[in-house]
Amino acid sequence: MSARELIVLGTASQVPTRHRNHNGYLLRWDGEGLLFDPGEGTQRQMLRAGVAAHDIDRICVTHFHGDHSLGLAGVIQRINLDRVPHRVTAHYPASGQRFFERLRYATAYRETVALTEEPVAGDGAVLARAPAYTLEAARLSHPVESYGYRLIEPDGRRMLPERLAALGVRGPDIGRLQRDRVLEIEGRTVAIEEVSEVRRGQRFAFIMDTRLCDGADALAQGCDLLVIESTFLDEDEALAVEYGHLTAGQAARLAAGAGVRHLVLTHFSQRYGDPSEFERQARDAGFDGELTVAQDLMTVALPKRR
Repeated sequence: MSARELIVLGTASQVPTRHRNHNGYLLRWDGEGLLFDPGEGTQRQMLRAGVAAHDIDRICVTHFHGDHSLGLAGVIQRINLDRVPHRVTAHYPASGQRFFERLRYATAYRETVALTEEPVAGDGAVLARAPAYTLEAARLSHPVESYGYRLIEPDGRRMLPERLAALGVRGPDIGRLQRDRVLEIEGRTVAIEEVSEVRRGQRFAFIMDTRLCDGADALAQGCDLLVIESTFLDEDEALAVEYGHLTAGQAARLAAGAGVRHLVLTHFSQRYGDPSEFERQARDAGFDGELTVAQDLMTVALPKRR
């Protein structure tokens, strides 16, 4: 299996700081790259992180506030400048079509790549089915239309050595059984269900600017890795509700209730200087899984399979 990891390009919210660039996240998933919310400066952060335009297969924009989308112009032009040979698909709220077009054609350049536009509308839905994942979207709660995204790997099967041995299935026969799902051996038929168990597919979700809502909860359910905004600390919950954001404690309680294994907090307001406070409040809220307070240019691997 190829690498499955998140590369954090930026973690600031509305205003970047000396240490935090505007948003940007690249998910590597079995040879594909999904770029989420490229804010201003994303192209330079890609260079610093060792991410090339050729690494991008999909661009997923949650909404059209500048800290989540102003980097689109540079990223799209770089995709064309580098003549990326494969299809690149962009997902974004359909209500922001005019913003996407303005950013895509913000300045003059030679268009060499046929960027495919697949906007999201309504309550969200299944956006794509690929061999390694299904990509879904769900509506969030923010002053402008916003969507979160989730990748779900199809369930597979884990072979059980003791059952294989008991039924005399060994060597090349194991591969044939995995391929054909049934095997004739020593006068009897062995079904794959007799010698294996379901291996649950991995799940990843990306939830940005939102209040607590059904869409955020649905996206987070059962995730191995959840990337979620925690713009405010808990003492500023009133501001979070007013502006359509989450606090560290709210994000942690959502993750705990959804059974998330690894929680990544990000999208921090410039008003806070001590990132350790986000971790403390998340732990106080009851999240006891793996927890990362995101920093620019860090890499976070998906947890190993259960």
